[in-house]
Amino acid sequence: MAEFIQYYGTGRRKSAIARVFLRPGSGEFKVNGKQFEEYFVTPAQRAAAKQPFGIADINETFDVFSTVKGGGVNGQADAVKLGIARALMEFNIELRKTLKAAGFVTRDSRGKERKKYGQKGARARFQFSKR
Repeated sequence: MAEFIQYYGTGRRKSAIARVFLRPGSGEFKVNGKQFEEYFVTPAQRAAAKQPFGIADINETFDVFSTVKGGGVNGQADAVKLGIARALMEFNIELRKTLKAAGFVTRDSRGKERKKYGQKGARARFQFSKR
């Protein structure tokens, strides 16, 4: 029986978490069971999610299956990007140097700032009235 080959990477961005599985194949890309173009609607989201493949010059050799939870669609696209980069490093550790130079290895730690008491939001204040 043939051995099942699969590479896995977890990507996170804000509150979005992506589980990415790379399998040798023809270049099929599915996110939460939907086609890539159907899930990521804008060209910016599609470009962000596929960036690691462009840097590593490995476009049509892997099928990508991803499940994403939480956050908005832009955060999810960035989470998929990090997941793909981590899975590619599991496939070939020599790719780490090029992916790190492009900034795909580091998790973006920026998140939502908490709301402060006595204020309307994190930075927004309640309206001030002199009289």
